[in-house]
Amino acid sequence: MSVIGIDFGNESCYVAVARAGGIETIANDYSLRATPSCVAFSGKNRLVGVAAKNQMVTNMKNTICGFKRLLGRTYNDQYIHPPLKDRPYRVEKLANNGIGIRVNYLDEEIVFTPQQITAMLFTKLKDIAETALKAKVNDCVISVPSFFTNIERKALLDAATIAGLNVLRLMNETTATALAYGIYKQDLPSPEERPRNVVFVDCGYSSLQVSACALHKGKLKMLACASDPFLGGSDFDEALAKYFCADFHTRYHIDPRTNVRAYLRLITEVEKLKKQMSANSTKLPLNIECFMNDLDVHGEMKREDMEVICSHLLERAERTLRKCLDDSKLRPDEIYAVEIVGGSSRIPAIKNLIESVFGKHPSTTLNQDEAVARGCALQCAMLSPAIRVREFNVTDVQNYAINLEWEDELGGGEMELFPQNHPVPYTKMLTFFRTQPFTIKACYGGSVPIPDLTIGHVVINGVRPSAEGESQKVKVKVRIDINGILVINSAEIYEKREPGDQDNEESEMQECESQKGLNNDVDGSTGQQQSQQQQSQQQAAQQNHTGNEEDPGSPNTSDKQKKKKSLFKIVGIPVDQHWRTSTHEPLDNLVEMECKMIASDRQEKERVDARNALEEYVYELRGKVSSEDELASYVTPPDRDALSQQLDNMEVWLYEEGEDCNKQIYVDKLASLKNLGEPIEHRRSEYEAREGVLNEYSASLQLSQKTVDHFRSGDERFIHLKESDVQNAQHLIDKNMKWLDEKRMALAGTPRTQDPPITMEQIRRERQTFLDAVNPLLNQQKPEKMDSPTPNRSSEGSKEGQGDQSPKQNQTNNPEEKMDVE
Repeated sequence: MSVIGIDFGNESCYVAVARAGGIETIANDYSLRATPSCVAFSGKNRLVGVAAKNQMVTNMKNTICGFKRLLGRTYNDQYIHPPLKDRPYRVEKLANNGIGIRVNYLDEEIVFTPQQITAMLFTKLKDIAETALKAKVNDCVISVPSFFTNIERKALLDAATIAGLNVLRLMNETTATALAYGIYKQDLPSPEERPRNVVFVDCGYSSLQVSACALHKGKLKMLACASDPFLGGSDFDEALAKYFCADFHTRYHIDPRTNVRAYLRLITEVEKLKKQMSANSTKLPLNIECFMNDLDVHGEMKREDMEVICSHLLERAERTLRKCLDDSKLRPDEIYAVEIVGGSSRIPAIKNLIESVFGKHPSTTLNQDEAVARGCALQCAMLSPAIRVREFNVTDVQNYAINLEWEDELGGGEMELFPQNHPVPYTKMLTFFRTQPFTIKACYGGSVPIPDLTIGHVVINGVRPSAEGESQKVKVKVRIDINGILVINSAEIYEKREPGDQDNEESEMQECESQKGLNNDVDGSTGQQQSQQQQSQQQAAQQNHTGNEEDPGSPNTSDKQKKKKSLFKIVGIPVDQHWRTSTHEPLDNLVEMECKMIASDRQEKERVDARNALEEYVYELRGKVSSEDELASYVTPPDRDALSQQLDNMEVWLYEEGEDCNKQIYVDKLASLKNLGEPIEHRRSEYEAREGVLNEYSASLQLSQKTVDHFRSGDERFIHLKESDVQNAQHLIDKNMKWLDEKRMALAGTPRTQDPPITMEQIRRERQTFLDAVNPLLNQQKPEKMDSPTPNRSSEGSKEGQGDQSPKQNQTNNPEEKMDVE
């Protein structure tokens, strides 16, 4: 089983695999490591990756790119609405306020969600991996931007489920980069020493992420992470394109923004110019032929001009860099190195900002494009039991603060449960005293680039007063899991019971398990203490208390636990979850729809392959029958003309009514043409191979005849043969020579345009039959007691040339001859 890591980027994706020899980045069907994040639709099938991007200009409205930003977002989201205006494809509002992408697929108007489009891309990446590895791929780790929220992460998991992938973890891109960097370092400090602090700057096509981490031998701990979700290479392209639009409007009186195709070409050329300016400080030209209204446009720019135009973007980048430095609480002299990854980190202005903020020249130890995919593949290998990997503990951070609010009969309260940059995964147990069901609401705190900060809410059901009418203790387990998703899926109520209750033993076991889960989670566990405001101290103590559980390691803990066990029994209570989601219909329906589209794509591919095979055979056969060096001499002129006419008619049919036929029609027509062309090919192959097969047969007869002649001349090497066997061999030789001469004459009198009276396969069978009959007669082993004089060289030479005879026939007692044989 293979485990892969997927770097899901806004512009392109990379797939890496963990093997026994290390980590390898997989090339796609175009022998490229990068697969564009692009999906296109046509009247017959879907195109994904390189094929989709290649036809973007000619099929803009049905080619979807940049959909990563749309995952988990709503249609009215002001953070992603401006970029949507420049998209050539049609976006519309769904019933649940989600985003729908309308395309023409199979000659029908169909609306897909960003999750479905992402699933189509994942299906292609999975197919690329399985083709390269020649094995099924199920388990994977997928990269996710550190700034993705709960709903965005869930949308990505839904997309992977639709594509048939089992995601072992959604790994933050910054953490994957740090893992790819740290796991190969052999000189990291021990856990007792001061850590090595490294900053990673990932400036990609659509976002900027900066993270600081502390590295020990076998351990990685993320310290802080800052990001700008809407600052990347595409924003630099937009700024430059805006400049050239104004320039062209002034000089050529055209506005590229009014023509989608022209603006798309401008973005492509501007991106090339940006890359050139990263390596050259001189003034560089921009030329586009037939840009708009049959006009050829020209522009120029140098690096300094670009930095002025993009100064507002560079200021945003500097703020993000400084925020990460402040949140990490590191001084520049405590930073060991600053590693840069991502395509846009190659911009010289970005490198200068990094050096000015962190006081370190940017280092390029990592592969800037493939580091994230390699880190994900390493993490997948660590989580999979199929591959052994050196132990390396990874502790991530929560990018945004998470607050909890609750409502009950006393009004409610709130608290900050997970502050920003809190370690994850992490579990906390909260204790409430309640008499009836209550609701817990989770939301983000601070500045988060989403319009609605609500994560979701859960209703804790099954809470009831005790027999005395008092509040009962309710414990709620809140966790940020390995995917960075907030989970509240279990709650327990501690009910008083009478001594001697028959559930005593079970209750004690549940209590021990509860304490074990509380104090021995993945990263430890803590509680929180809250008191309800606007209520009396007594009410707060009895009904609205949330606090730390008793530490089992403290003095008198054993006695307290025994007393506690004798008073309570633990009962699980239902939790009704209501998390925000962007999926508008059940995942099972979406999985079924994806499977149908995969089958349709496969069927269309087989149809196109069958059509291409027919077209290829038409051109190939027509070229051969018209060439004297190929098949022209093996078919009569009338038959050749008739065949050429049929091939011409077939070509016309292919490009007219045969353009969209089903696969079987192409298969049948190819078979009918092969019935005409293969006999001609057969005559040619028979003619060209004929002489060699006849000569082989003749050589076998001649060698056997030489053995008979040597026996009759009294050659001492053959005196052990019987006269009767030699006579029988002579009869076989004469019979087969006569048969071979007759067939030679028959073949010589047959023109090339006719099928031969006998095939090469028949001649080979006759030769083999002759050898099977004559070898036992002439290749008998010489008895050991018979003395044999040294043979003369002429007879020795004749025997060495008899390749069809058994080696036993050539054995002698002469040491010199034996050495020659060896």
